[in-house]
Amino acid sequence: MNNYQGKILIDGEWLSSDSSETIATINPSDGIEFERIARGTAKDVDRAVQSAQNAIEGKWGKTTAAERGRLLQKLSKLILENEDELTEMEARDVGKPLRQARVDVKACARYFEFYGGAADKVHGETIPYQQGYTVLTLREPHGVTGHIIPWNYPLQIIGRTIGGALTMGNACVLKPGEEASQTALMIGELFRQAGFPPGVLNIITGLGEEAGEALINHQGIDHLSFTGSTEVGELVQRAAAKNAVPVTLELGGKSPQIVFADANLEKALSFLVNAAIQNCGQTCSAASRVLIEKPIYENLVKMLTEKFQQLQAGPASRDLDCGPLISPEQKVRLEKFIAEARSDGLNFAAQGTIVDDAPSGGNYVKPLLIRDVPADHSVAQHELFGPVLTVMSFGDEDEALELANGTAYGLVSGVWTKDGARQFRMAKKLKSGQVFINNYGAGGGVELPFGGVKLSGHGREKGFEALYGFSVLKTVAIQHGE
Repeated sequence: MNNYQGKILIDGEWLSSDSSETIATINPSDGIEFERIARGTAKDVDRAVQSAQNAIEGKWGKTTAAERGRLLQKLSKLILENEDELTEMEARDVGKPLRQARVDVKACARYFEFYGGAADKVHGETIPYQQGYTVLTLREPHGVTGHIIPWNYPLQIIGRTIGGALTMGNACVLKPGEEASQTALMIGELFRQAGFPPGVLNIITGLGEEAGEALINHQGIDHLSFTGSTEVGELVQRAAAKNAVPVTLELGGKSPQIVFADANLEKALSFLVNAAIQNCGQTCSAASRVLIEKPIYENLVKMLTEKFQQLQAGPASRDLDCGPLISPEQKVRLEKFIAEARSDGLNFAAQGTIVDDAPSGGNYVKPLLIRDVPADHSVAQHELFGPVLTVMSFGDEDEALELANGTAYGLVSGVWTKDGARQFRMAKKLKSGQVFINNYGAGGGVELPFGGVKLSGHGREKGFEALYGFSVLKTVAIQHGE
C-alpha cells in the first residue's frame, strides 16, 4: 500500500516528480519528520492535465452515469475497509485527535457514497416553448477540474470536491496542501484499487507557489475548486479570470453563535465550545465568536469558563480536546494575536492546559476564552485559526445582527432561541451561507449545500448544488414542425 510514498499519481501510475526532489512531512505533535512527499513541478501538472483530458476523450468519457456511481460507491467501501489506517494517518499528518480524524474518514466515505447514489439522478429539463419546438436542457461535465485543498481537512475536502466533480463526469487534478498530503495519496491508491480508468484522478504534491500556481494558471483546466485562505483565493480567482474559468471558492470565516436569553444553555454549551476548538480551531467554519444576550451573559460566561478550564491539548495520539497547530508558523501567527489582545488589556477569562508529557517539539497552544471583547478588535474581526473563543454581549435582535454581520466574512452562523418567529427573522437577516438554529454543523451534513458570502467565497459544495456547480447546462432547441 505504500508504493505511493514520495510519488505523484498520473494516468493511474505512481511516478517520480520531474524535479526528483522531495519535501519533508513533519508531525505537528512532535516536530519530527516522518515522511517525504514529491516536489511536483509545472511539467508534472502539465502531464496530469493531459492525462485527465485523455481520460475524458477515452474510457471515462464513455462511462455511463450509473457506472460512475458504482465506482464511487466501491471507493466508499474501500475507504471504510481502511478506516483504521486512514484515521491514524490523518491524525499524525494534521495533528488532530484520533476521534476527530475518524469522523473525517467516515465523512469522506459518506461523500463518495452520497455522490455515487446521485450520479444517475441529476437530470435535465424540458422547457415549454413555441409550437413546433421541443427545448431541453442537458447537464454536462466541464472537462478537467483542478482542485487545491488545504491541510486542515484533507479527507473531508477530497470527498466533497473530488466526489462531486467525478459524479458529473469530470476528470480531476488534485493538489493537496504540502503540510498534510498523506491521506490524499492513500485515497489515490484506493482509486486505483476501485477500478477507475487511468487519468480520472491525478495527484500532484508539492509547494503552493510551484505546483499550485501551475495548476491555477494552466489553460487546460476547465473549472477550479479552491479551499483555503481569502488571500490565496483572490490569487486563484485572478488566475482563473485570465482563462475565463469558473471557480468555486470556500475561504475563511469568523462565524458567530448567537445565544438568546430563552435558549437551552445546557444543550448549547457543548456546541459553543466544540465548534470553537475542533481541530484546534483550525476550521474555516469554526464558531469563534459567541454573542450572548445581556440577561444571561454572566451565567453563560461562567459556564464557558468552567469548560475551558477543563480543556486539554496534547499529541494527536492521546485523543484529547485539542491536538497541536499544524506548524510553528501558524503558532507564531496565533501568538501575535493573543499578545495583542493581552497588551490591549482584554479579559482572558479562562485557559485550558497542555499536558505535561506533550513533546517539546509540538506546536501546542492553550485553548483560550476571552470575554467582553470589543467588536472592532482584531481577535473579533480576523480568522485566528486557533482554539480561541471571543465572547461579547448584546441587548436586542438588532444589535445581535449588527455584531454577527459585522465582519468581512459570512460562512456559517448559529442561533440559539426557542422563539420560532425569532428563529426565522434571524435566519433571513444573517449574512452567511449556512444558518443553524439550536444546533451547529448538523453533524457534517454531506447533503447540505455549503459555502459563503462576502470574503468567505462563492459557489456551493455538498449536496446536489455541488453537482450543478461541477456541470455545464446546455440548452438544445429542436424545431420539428407542428
